Amino acid sequence: MHSMKKRKIILLITGIVLQTMLYAQQKTSFGDEVGTLDGIMKAYYDVVTVKKGGKVSYTRDSLLHVPNALVGMAQKGKDGKVSLKLISLKQFHINSDALLEKDGFYEGEINRRIENFGSIYHVWSTYEAKNTEDGPVIERGINSIQLYFDGTRFWILSWVFENETNDQRIPQKYLLKD
Repeated sequence: MHSMKKRKIILLITGIVLQTMLYAQQKTSFGDEVGTLDGIMKAYYDVVTVKKGGKVSYTRDSLLHVPNALVGMAQKGKDGKVSLKLISLKQFHINSDALLEKDGFYEGEINRRIENFGSIYHVWSTYEAKNTEDGPVIERGINSIQLYFDGTRFWILSWVFENETNDQRIPQKYLLKD
């Protein structure tokens, strides 16, 4: 009886380890780890990092997203009214191409808050951006990212961002790690 119980425990532990290894080995053709939330979030930020004069890999970025993913930008106009511009990921790539490559762009996550139910995830990801890796911060803000876990890997469904302004500072709860 004792050895039967021991075998069941070993089989259970082996199953958990194998399942974890399977999920941890889900990679895109660019080597991005998309089997874990940490992995896809790292790839999400790595893909927009480009040295001055370099090229962003929009093919790589597209492999992180579902087809027809949406990108939103919330911003306050000169009239003081907030508006949301919602576009396709492809259109975002076209719009941002010259901006990211001209001066270089390094965006990194400084904090993350996660909520999920089953296979759907919502990530509040606080970021800061610089023109060079060790340069001064040129902007900060929050990405609201919606993801789906299909049982094997994570997919980005959509994301909306808003930059911090003098009138709208990032709340402390999004700056402090839990």
